[in-house]
Amino acid sequence: QVQLVESGGGLVQPGGSLRLSCAASGIIFSIYPMGWYRQAPGKQRDLVAHITSLGSTNYADSVKGRFTISRDNAKNTVYLQMNTLKPEDTAVYYCWTAWKTSNYWGQGTQVTVSS
Repeated sequence: QVQLVESGGGLVQPGGSLRLSCAASGIIFSIYPMGWYRQAPGKQRDLVAHITSLGSTNYADSVKGRFTISRDNAKNTVYLQMNTLKPEDTAVYYCWTAWKTSNYWGQGTQVTVSS
C-alpha cells in the first residue's frame, strides 16, 4: 500500500530555515505528482507547494520566494526547503500524492515558528 512518511519538522525562530522530507513507498514514485499541504489549528488544509512527475512546480502565494519543493526520484523522496520562516507558517505539514481518483496523505509533521 501507499505510505508517505514525513520528517524534519520542529521549532524554529522567525527568519530561520527547515527542510522537510517525505519518503514514499508502495508507488512508482517517478510518475506520481507530489505535494505539501499545511493545516493550522482551526483552519482548513491548504496547498503549500506541488511538483509534477516532470518537475514542474507551483506554490501558494504566501510562500513564493521562500519555500522550494524538489524531488529525488532515486530516493523516492520529496523535499520542502523552507527559508525565512514566519510565525504564520506554523502548522502541521502533510505530504500528498494522488493517482486517478485516490489521494494519499502522510501522518503530518509539526512546524512551529516562534521566538
